[in-house]
Order: sequence, then C-alpha cells, then structure tokens
Amino acid sequence: MRPAIAQRDDDEERNLRGFDVQINDNARRMLRDGRRIFRFDTFGSESFWGDNLKLHQAIAGTANGGIGAGLSPKMALTLGLKIDASVLRDELVQAVRAGRVNLDDPAVTAQLIKLNAVLEVTGLFGSDDKLRAMGIQCALCHSTVDKSFSTAAIPAGNIGARLDGWPNRDLNVGAIIALAPDLKFFAEALGVDDATVRRVLNSWGPGKFDAELILDGKAMRPDGKSGATLNPAAFGLAGVNLHTYTGWGSVTHWNGFVSNLEMQGKGTLYDPRLNDASRFPIAAKLGLGTGALIRERFKKVAVYRDSQGQLHRSTAICPHLGCIVDWNTTERTSDCPCHGSRFDPYGKVLNGPANTGLGPAE
Repeated sequence: MRPAIAQRDDDEERNLRGFDVQINDNARRMLRDGRRIFRFDTFGSESFWGDNLKLHQAIAGTANGGIGAGLSPKMALTLGLKIDASVLRDELVQAVRAGRVNLDDPAVTAQLIKLNAVLEVTGLFGSDDKLRAMGIQCALCHSTVDKSFSTAAIPAGNIGARLDGWPNRDLNVGAIIALAPDLKFFAEALGVDDATVRRVLNSWGPGKFDAELILDGKAMRPDGKSGATLNPAAFGLAGVNLHTYTGWGSVTHWNGFVSNLEMQGKGTLYDPRLNDASRFPIAAKLGLGTGALIRERFKKVAVYRDSQGQLHRSTAICPHLGCIVDWNTTERTSDCPCHGSRFDPYGKVLNGPANTGLGPAE
C-alpha cells in the first residue's frame, strides 16, 4: 500500500494545469540531467588521465595494446572499483555466477568499461576495439553499489545496484593513480622524483584522497601521517552553505573545484586565493584558479590574472566561427571546443583554424 503522502503527490501531479506542467517537467528534466552528469560526464578529463598520465595503457596491458600486465577484473575490484549490475546482460551475469568469466584477464576489464559497467570510468575506444583513452566521473568517489550480488569468487559489495551519492570507502584512489605509467605532471609540479610520487599516492589507502596535495604540496600532516582524508558523501548537503572540507564556499564551489582541479576537467574555476604562494605554492606555480570563463550580464568573458596580479580580459567568442572557448587549467590556454583553435591567457592565437586572437572584452 502506497504511503498517503506519495498518493497525495500523485494526485497533485495529475491535477496540474498550464504553466505548472512546464515547471514540473523542467524539474524532472533537471533531475535527469543532473543524474546523467554525475554518472557519466568526464568534463573532458580524458586529455589528462589518458593523454598525459596514460592510465588507460596500464589498464589495457601489453596484450591489449597498452603496457605492463594490465588491470584484471579481480585487481580492479581489489582496488575498490565497482560494477553496475543493471548494465550487465543476463547471459553475462549468469556466466559470472557460473565462474565462466576470466577474472584475471584485463581484456574483460576493458569490455566492462566499454559497457559503462564500471561506475567510475569512461573509456574511449578505437575502431580496433582497443582502449585509447579514459576519463573519470563524479561517481569515482561518490558512488558505490549495494550487496545484492555475490559469488564464491566475488564477495558482496563489488557488483550490485548503484548507490549514487554514497562515498566509496573501498576505493583506493592513490593506488589507481599510481598505476599510470607517466606521472611526470605530478613529479614536476611537486618538485620530486617519480618514486616519491608513487610512494605518496600509495600511502593514502582505501576510501581516502588528498585534495590539497596539488595545491600546497604537503603530503603529510604535522603528526607525520598521510594528509589524505575520507571521501565524503554527496548527499545530505541541502542547506550546507560552506563545504566542511574547505570552508571556502558553497557546495557548488566545491563541485567546480573538484571537476577542474581534481578531476582535471576542461572547465572554469576562478579563485584568486590560489595565487597565494605562501599558502598554496603548487597552485600558484601552476596558475590554478588564475584563468576562467565568467559571465558579465549577457556576455561571457575570458579572464586571466597574471603573476603581478593584473587582470586581463578578452572576449570568449572564438573568431573562427563564433563558438565559446573553454579555459584549460592544465595548459593555461583558452581552447575552442568546436574546431580546436587555442589561445594564450592574453588572447593571442596559438593554433588555428582561427587566424586572429580573442578580441578585447567590451
């Protein structure tokens, strides 16, 4: 029997008229869009995790066009990656239950990624069906699965129905990043060697992540323990005006912080506080938070604050065919998503097809 309040809501929806119908439809659309973004949007992070770190090569393994032994399903589950059972075909589920799926084969991991069955990862595949790049999603740290599926070889809690918003306290983020064959970005940013980067990453442990390492360069707390903190839940934050993990701003600020600086997506985060080299020497060196795409009334403007503190403003309209550029935090460029033109922080054209720079903001 349905609760009285649910029945009342159903009755109210059936009685909606006029503009109230549009309002209700818009609310449903926003919920669908938000769920899709949370589950599947990589924010363009493939260029970092794929092109820069080449993590997809370590996942694929030498036998599948990558390098090394590859990441088997058994190892992936050990690292805390989760499988969405609802995506798996019935015959595949039965094969897993019967032990007919080789859990030691990295090719199986790649195929699970291709099915969008791995909660945390989106793969890009070539015409040869090989994994060519990968990006990550919000669900990496903030989704897990229930305990509805288990076999003799797979304990409950590894494959199951999605639990969006629940923190994945099994996920060993540091160990997963440490699989990447190329950690030069972190080594150069932190001013240490490759072995030190891997040692720090592997010190985090399951369910933890050090969001400030790439800002202040401090891998350890004053007591000598790892600076990594527990992955937070992504629900129950209604009315929370300052995020408890930074205290810098709203939950939406934290969303922008994570998608741009932690996930390394291609978007906008403008926070001049990250220019303070005394507090955030790594962020200041990398120019994190110094460039952004902002809205001024009805126009979008590309802004950049240089090392002397001077603010530079350019139109965000690409002169080629009028698309709106994106700010590339990693390379400190304004990139056109339509045809590939790139501009330096001051608007000067770096790569075509545009043959002129970004004009001054009016």
